[in-house]
Amino acid sequence: MAPRRPASPKSLVPCAAALLLALGVERALALPEICIQCPGSVQNLSEVALFCKQTPKLMLHARCCLNQEGTILGLDLQNCSLKDPGPNFPQAYTAIIVDLQENPLKDDLINRFRGFTQLQTLVLPQDVNCPGGISAWNTISTYNDSQTCRGQRNLCNNTGDPEMCPENGSCAPDGPGLLQCLCADGFHGYKCMRQGSFSLIVFFGILGSTTLSICILLWGTQRRKAKAS
Repeated sequence: MAPRRPASPKSLVPCAAALLLALGVERALALPEICIQCPGSVQNLSEVALFCKQTPKLMLHARCCLNQEGTILGLDLQNCSLKDPGPNFPQAYTAIIVDLQENPLKDDLINRFRGFTQLQTLVLPQDVNCPGGISAWNTISTYNDSQTCRGQRNLCNNTGDPEMCPENGSCAPDGPGLLQCLCADGFHGYKCMRQGSFSLIVFFGILGSTTLSICILLWGTQRRKAKAS
């Protein structure tokens, strides 16, 4: 039997191209849904594009600026005919810059940005207020057709109320204009008054027994109605 000839470099080219295409498709499919929620890509002169191009390790994909781990650092959804950021918007909670201008958005967006603690630049339509108002941002600039909120403030540093959180809790930012009280290690429950770890076994045991009791009660009620009819 004649020895098999090694594959020529030319014959390997289609295989390499197919492999790169497959990797590209896999990469595209792995994009968070919020990045492909709106058709098209980020405009070259948008603030998100300029921010992304400042760091060589950041990449523009669809409507997002991502780092090498795939974390969203920038999101550009301008001119997407959005009345609401949508259910996938929390996927961008790690974003530093978000552009939502040229959208018919509702004015009250504060709860939509819960958890966006890294956000430093937010571009909105001119008639939409910055979430949290002036107390949540260092500067608010209004232009002809947009409004830009810059420098998210930590409300935990701005509030003068030391009793805002309980004795065993501490204040933590939770997005522009939002904050939360976190219980210290070893405390949980209402106002962090309970000491010790939270027992999941007890919780699910009570929940399971309550659910079973309700099911038995409903079953008995339906059975009595069936007999009566």
